[in-house]
Order: sequence, then structure tokens, then C-alpha cells
Amino acid sequence: MLFRKKHKLRKSENLRLFEQVEKHKIQIDSEKQLINRSIDPSDDVLIRAKVTEAIYSFLLREARERQASKDKLR
Repeated sequence: MLFRKKHKLRKSENLRLFEQVEKHKIQIDSEKQLINRSIDPSDDVLIRAKVTEAIYSFLLREARERQASKDKLR
């Protein structure tokens, strides 16, 4: 009885983690396309791309540390 709430909470947080990973992956892809298409990308765009990649890699490390996978969520 006591551990059911903990399991549900962990599952919902893992789901939220994977949603964030997917969101940042899409954002990285769009920023890379923007950089590749532009002749002279501004420093703001380059910095934003680096920050997004850093957040994405942090989220992936967090998912690995939690040993979370999308298969376990379903």
C-alpha cells in the first residue's frame, strides 16, 4: 500500500523526463537547421544551440542514471 504512490510518482516523473527529452531534441534539430541555412548565424543563435544541447545531454544522463526507458512506461 505504501509503495504504490511512490511507484506512480516515479512513473509520472519518468514520463515528464521523456517529454522534456523529446522537446529538446526537436528544438536542437530546428536550431541546427537554422544554423546550417544561415550565412552568418548570430552569436545568440549559436549560444542558444549550445545551451539546448547541454540541457539535452543532462536530461539523457538523468534518464540513464534513473535507468528509465520508454518500454517500462507502457
